[in-house]
Amino acid sequence: MTHATLPPTLYLSAPDMVRLIQRKGLAHCLRGVAQRIAQDFKRWQDFDKSPRVACHSSDGVIELMPIADAQEFAFKYVNGHPKNTQSGLPTVMAFGVLADVATGAPRVLSELTLVTAIRTAAMSALAAQTLARPDSRIMALVGNGAQSEFQALAFKELVGIKELRLFDTDGAATAKLVANLVGSGLSIRVCGSVAEAVRGADIVTTVTADKTNATILTPDMLEPGMHINGVGGDCPGKTELHPGVLSAAQVFVEFEPQTRIEGDLQHMPADFPVTELWQVLVGQHTGRRDAQAVTVFDSVGFALEDYSALCFMRDAAMELGIGSTVDLIVHTADPKNLFSALQQEAVATTERSTLAISG
Repeated sequence: MTHATLPPTLYLSAPDMVRLIQRKGLAHCLRGVAQRIAQDFKRWQDFDKSPRVACHSSDGVIELMPIADAQEFAFKYVNGHPKNTQSGLPTVMAFGVLADVATGAPRVLSELTLVTAIRTAAMSALAAQTLARPDSRIMALVGNGAQSEFQALAFKELVGIKELRLFDTDGAATAKLVANLVGSGLSIRVCGSVAEAVRGADIVTTVTADKTNATILTPDMLEPGMHINGVGGDCPGKTELHPGVLSAAQVFVEFEPQTRIEGDLQHMPADFPVTELWQVLVGQHTGRRDAQAVTVFDSVGFALEDYSALCFMRDAAMELGIGSTVDLIVHTADPKNLFSALQQEAVATTERSTLAISG
């Protein structure tokens, strides 16, 4: 009997991912990930889907997000700890794996903290392309933390946003965002309140981090034709939109069973009507009713988006020759004799000691 050689796992470290994004260009990555997500959402039925597995604490959440089609399995490990920045740690940290369904062999191990920011922004922009009025040019961006630059640039590149209205309770976060967007071509206005930021906006993106049932956006702030991109409400007990906002709008989600638990939708009755975005992308649902309708994308982040982003980054890394390989799985001559790996190492250790002594 012959045995196949277990291939090494492609490893994309954080420095590798920075180099990859810089070489491809952030705009290209945002566009490419959005296109890959749209492509995969259009084959929604091909995937084995489930809500993510989450372990909650008073400080945050740690989650695993799995998904698979007939060829590949993917998962992401990700946390959300809003207080982390007080001790110099990121609020969100993530890594992910792509594996063969046929064998279970892991093929890619990758950083996903940067990639999660890109895929979240790409997903937001894809939803806006699908749901917002085509003439949308002004966006309010409420919450100016680590995700905000990616959201701003994705909406500029993919949706055609030209003017940003910014608000954050932390003035330093807004100052950071303004500095990072210098030279972006976006017209930027810093606002003193949420109400000021959203007044006259075509699109409102909320991406706050506090783990609380907040009401960042209230019904009195809505205007005809507005599209709302609710990103920050993404786990039980963490919301951004007043229930009246949802009641006044057409609401669209990624994966309904997960959004019912985690999104702003968690405050609504179980029979409150929503539409999964894939249905609009394949033409099963018309999406926006008319130019006066208010639309909401209740975004919580779904594993299929991470799969799409992982596939895009893997292909880009292979094209550019970026990354290294790691022996993540023990390999033995006889796959039924795992114990032999320890015996082989013991022999190798003895041989190294003998050579050292004789040397």
